[in-house]
Amino acid sequence: MTDLLIRRHATLGPYSPLFYDEPLEFVSAKGVWFTDVHGQRYLDGYNNVPHVGHANDRVVDALCEQARTLNVHTRYLNARVVDYAEALLGTFEDRLERVFFGNSGSEANELALRISRQLTGATGLIVSDFSYHGTTIALAEMTTGLKTQEGLGPHVRTLRIPDLDTDERSADEVLAATLDDLDAAIASLQEAGFGVSACLFDWLFSTEGMPRLPEGLVTGIADRVRAAGGMVIADEVQSGFGRTGTHMWGYQRVGLVPDLVTLGKPIGNGHPMSAVITTAEVMDAFGPRNEFFNTFAGNPVSAAVGQAVLEEMAEKELMERARDLGTEAKVRLEEYADRFDFIRTARGAGMFLGLDFAVDGTPAPDLTKQVVEAMKAKHVVISRIGRDDNVLKVRPPLAFSAAELPLLLDALGESLDEVEV
Repeated sequence: MTDLLIRRHATLGPYSPLFYDEPLEFVSAKGVWFTDVHGQRYLDGYNNVPHVGHANDRVVDALCEQARTLNVHTRYLNARVVDYAEALLGTFEDRLERVFFGNSGSEANELALRISRQLTGATGLIVSDFSYHGTTIALAEMTTGLKTQEGLGPHVRTLRIPDLDTDERSADEVLAATLDDLDAAIASLQEAGFGVSACLFDWLFSTEGMPRLPEGLVTGIADRVRAAGGMVIADEVQSGFGRTGTHMWGYQRVGLVPDLVTLGKPIGNGHPMSAVITTAEVMDAFGPRNEFFNTFAGNPVSAAVGQAVLEEMAEKELMERARDLGTEAKVRLEEYADRFDFIRTARGAGMFLGLDFAVDGTPAPDLTKQVVEAMKAKHVVISRIGRDDNVLKVRPPLAFSAAELPLLLDALGESLDEVEV
């Protein structure tokens, strides 16, 4: 164990997870490349937080310039904050025309839940049975994808998200059965006196392993939740900001317009900021009853950073790049799925891609771990997801370019060749 790891355990504790059997120590990063303490470079095929690239010049310059000029909360007027709000809202549908700013994805989801409870008069929640949306008490009580002491709250019901790639039933059967399960969950909440305040999903179902859904499932979920009096919340922390390549927001890819949208991480390229996007009607119902204020939310420095992220995305056409590179990468991943018996399917959209590992129909997390460690040895960073940890997770910064893609895909092919089944 290194001295730094000993010091970390003595201060941060040994409970916060680290990647890899032998953790990596990075000292700098630029674009899509890390540099470790030994001067070795690693290609970043995993981190969506530095959305437009590590230490992006436009973002860093905007942050420093504004920090040298003024940083103050929103109880004073500031054009930079309003300019950014207008630019951000311009990426959404017309009805989603109001924004609450925050500091983290957890805070955004917490606020969305608070709004839904107040506006519906209910407390019941519906989430996936393998998901993660943040670290507050309310969110811990609905976390199903990580271990928490709180456990599932009595006001929470879970829904198993199906995957047509691994389900032997027909798409129609899967759709009907899943919606029946949802109807039962709604009825259970109503019978227990909780009612339905909201459903909260990442509509790409990233943590669940990006399953292939039956057509009509997403709209079926939203329609039933709304019919029960609840609101539809879209968590865009992983699937938003052009990640899918075809749409700015992940919920748009599945034909949904939510009541509340929560943003985090990529919104500030690593600078701590977040947002809740909603309608004027929702804000006008919540606002008069709550003096909502947050000292560090919506400050000019964060606004400058957020604006720089949007400008970098537009100028470099990063969403379009994600579409093109993702299409090319998906072809290679499908070739790997055909070549290797232990790969069940290739999945994902844009620059959020994965390979589902299974042996004789049984999920094989030990094999995904082999590949993640082998990629590390080749100086490429990726990870794994899914309820069984058996889906490779390739989700690099959107600054990833055509020059880096072959490096990642070739290293992946070599790593797959080395797998011991």
